[in-house]
Amino acid sequence: MSDDQQNNPLHGVTLESVVVKLVEHYGWEELANRININCFKSDPSVKSSLKFLRKTPWAREQVENLYVSTFASVGKLHTVPSGQ
Repeated sequence: MSDDQQNNPLHGVTLESVVVKLVEHYGWEELANRININCFKSDPSVKSSLKFLRKTPWAREQVENLYVSTFASVGKLHTVPSGQ
């Protein structure tokens, strides 16, 4: 079991920190361009995005994949977003 988590780049990273970090990096508009979901397009907020992503596995998977592909190459997967 620990081997599974050891190889998981999202182990210990909350969905909220994933969304916050992506928004800080891309902004809502670019995030909506990269992942075509309404919670990023229409009056976006972290709270509404989390509510949608927790109920929608395919969307959450896209967000997590973007997070990993964006930050894995720069070694910043486990840093805490500023202001927290």
